[in-house]
Amino acid sequence: MIRVLLADDEHLIRGAMAALLALEDDLTVSAQAATGAETLAMARALQPDVAIIDLQLPDLDGVAVAEAIHRDVPSCRTMIVTSHGLPGHLRRALASGVRGFLPKTAAAEVLATVVRIVAKGGRYVDPQLAAEAISAGDSPLTTRESQVLELAASGAAVEEIARQAALSPGTVRNYLSAAAIKLGATNRHEAVRTAQSRGWI
Repeated sequence: MIRVLLADDEHLIRGAMAALLALEDDLTVSAQAATGAETLAMARALQPDVAIIDLQLPDLDGVAVAEAIHRDVPSCRTMIVTSHGLPGHLRRALASGVRGFLPKTAAAEVLATVVRIVAKGGRYVDPQLAAEAISAGDSPLTTRESQVLELAASGAAVEEIARQAALSPGTVRNYLSAAAIKLGATNRHEAVRTAQSRGWI
């Protein structure tokens, strides 16, 4: 029996996934969580075989949760489900050790099959997301430039970005300027649009 931990802050979606997985003879949902912190606590306590994690949890990024699970519960394999499957998200997830990546629009049979693949140590990436990631090419941005640009996407002021990223305002301006130059943009707003259109943030 494959024991599954489900993490999604949308109760209806999480409940639907749990109900669908419960129909499978070889799968059981051991626990459900609505936040990253809950997910980590349950993973440590229950040691599930597979954790299905929403990419965007309210308190922690899904990839960061997966990385923490890999560190603290190495026997638990992880997969990401998302309604925001950008190429940059996919690359970051795979680089962190996530074994499965699929959209929330996937069929129930696909979800169950991917859980089995991941539980056995295999890897599954939604074909369309994989094709988009390949066609988008590699991002020229550094991790910090991407992070700062992603924070800028919300329209936050430099001071607010600096606070969230634990950087000085001057350093934030330098990162934003470097990102704009690399993307051939005239300002940070244009840089954000370019990076988003290519799935790099």
